[in-house]
Amino acid sequence: MEIVVLVKPTPEAETRLRPTPDGRALDPEGVKWVLSGYDESAVEQALLLKESVPGTTVRALSLGVAPRTDEVVRAALALGCDSAAVADLPKDLAPDPLLIARAAAVVLGRWPSVGLVLAGKQAGDDEEGLVPGAVAELRGVEGYGFVTNLRWDAARNRFTFDRAIEGAVEHYALPPPVVLGLQQAWNDPRTAKLPNILKSRKAPIERVPWSEVEAALGAPVAAGTRPAGFRLPTPRSGARMIASKTPEEAAAELVRVLREEAKVFP
Repeated sequence: MEIVVLVKPTPEAETRLRPTPDGRALDPEGVKWVLSGYDESAVEQALLLKESVPGTTVRALSLGVAPRTDEVVRAALALGCDSAAVADLPKDLAPDPLLIARAAAVVLGRWPSVGLVLAGKQAGDDEEGLVPGAVAELRGVEGYGFVTNLRWDAARNRFTFDRAIEGAVEHYALPPPVVLGLQQAWNDPRTAKLPNILKSRKAPIERVPWSEVEAALGAPVAAGTRPAGFRLPTPRSGARMIASKTPEEAAAELVRVLREEAKVFP
């Protein structure tokens, strides 16, 4: 079985983001780019399938701006992926999820024997969750999101998985190829070991020329949507401490402040 995991460079959760001077984009200067949590789960699930199904190989694929793409696929290699590929987008392209899906569908055409394309159910930055379903549609295969309990049933030659819906759980059994947006792996994502991290630094990365993708998509290649702008949230004011001798006094004073000063209560 051949598995491809789509991974996206996203800002580290503790990174302090700021808009560009024109307010139309986020300034990438000084941002640390990492695998998002859902992508880590997708990598973990692919590796679990690899360990349970003999002969399985896992390739990490990222589409984005270099060197961010290299960082995330090397992180996937350090976790245990067998190979990695990237398609480096022009820095001025500003893609939306649909353009990424179109480009991914083109790149996936390089590997016709892929039985499973796996991604996190949504990215860790925009959280739109559109790419897995769009890739499935563009590749003309079955696709589902919010997947859990993903297994391989060798006797039936089927992937089996669950999807939670309101008040119930749906159970699926599908033959490959299939594209899935994973919500949760069987286990928490593993931690890369130091020897594997060092090894991943020297591992070869397959590079897909953007000119090849652009030729397949047809000119002009542009995002269908663009952000209207980015702005930081209003800074929070300092906390106010309520001095009191007993919990009862503190509660009474808190209610008074909320009612008379904050006007929360009528």
